[in-house]
Parts: sequence; C-alpha cells; structure tokens
Amino acid sequence: MTPTNDKQAAIEKFIEIAKEATAGETTRETLATVRDALIDIAAHKEWWAQSDYPAPTGDELQARYLIHAEPNDTYALYLNVMKPGKKIVPHNHTTWACIAAVEGVESNYLYERTDDKSVPGHATVVQTGMQPVQPGQGIALLPDDIHAVRIEDDNIRHLHMYGRSLETLTERLAFDTADNTYKIMDVGVKTKRSQS
Repeated sequence: MTPTNDKQAAIEKFIEIAKEATAGETTRETLATVRDALIDIAAHKEWWAQSDYPAPTGDELQARYLIHAEPNDTYALYLNVMKPGKKIVPHNHTTWACIAAVEGVESNYLYERTDDKSVPGHATVVQTGMQPVQPGQGIALLPDDIHAVRIEDDNIRHLHMYGRSLETLTERLAFDTADNTYKIMDVGVKTKRSQS
C-alpha cells in the first residue's frame, strides 16, 4: 500500500469504529472509543503535514480542512490548523465531538451551565476545569457539553470529529461569560475541502 492508501484505509476504519460506537445511545463511554481511535490516526503526523494542509497565513489564525463526511453530512472529520492567539468562546456543539492532537497543545476550558434555561438569551456558565489536548491525548464531548478553546504557545494541528458536519449545526450556542448571555454561534472560518 502507498502512504495515501494507508491513510485512506485508516480513515475508513476509523469511521466504521465511530459508527459502531455511536449506533446506540451516545455516552461518555462510547465516545471514549471514538476518541481513542482518533488519537491513533492523529499519531501519524506525516498524514497531516503542512505540505498538504497549510497553516493559515497573514492575520488569519485558523484553517479548517474537511477530511471526510458521509453523504448525509454525518461523521464529519476535520483537521484544524491554528496559530497562537486563536480563541474560541465557550460553546456547545449540539452533536457529539471528539478532538485529538497531531501536534501542539489546545487548551480546552470546560464549563457547566447553571441557570434554569427559562429566560431566552440568558445563561450563566461556570468554568469547571481545563484539559490540555496534546499529542497522544484527546477529549470527548457530549452534545450539551460546553468548552472554550485557546491556542497559547505554538501552532497546532488537531483532528476534530463530529456526529454531524459543522456546517449543519445551526443551533450551537456561544456563551458570553461577561454579561451572562448566549447567541447562536456561526461556523467561523470557511472550511476547505481536503485534496488528499
């Protein structure tokens, strides 16, 4: 097999593992299976190189590449390449998500929503922890889990896997911790389609 064929076969195997793990009820335990399989393909740094997935240039802090999505926009795998200074506010996903590091450290700040959700546009969230995601590590998030992301030191390359593609997630919430509000979160940078 060529390196490209190895990579494609590994991605296909990973998607099958993800489908099997999430076929029934999605729990932290089932997502751990997906996360661990994602860590395995992230370990192949040569598959996610700058030559195939260039870092953002100029003032841009993020480039996002779609690696795989099913025809119905499920099981969407992306490679995120981000530079120091990139921050993503606390948000949920409305679908499950797993992240694994190829290189660099992504700081994931974890939050819990504490209001009763009775007032539209109002939300209180409190930080409950921080989990760095670096090579050999990952994180799994349920649909209502809330996290924020900061890239603090070096460029990162991380794989992100979602139950549904980001472009279809029209009800994600972005939380403002300063004024205890939330709004619908946009998709952010435009996704580039992988050529390899």
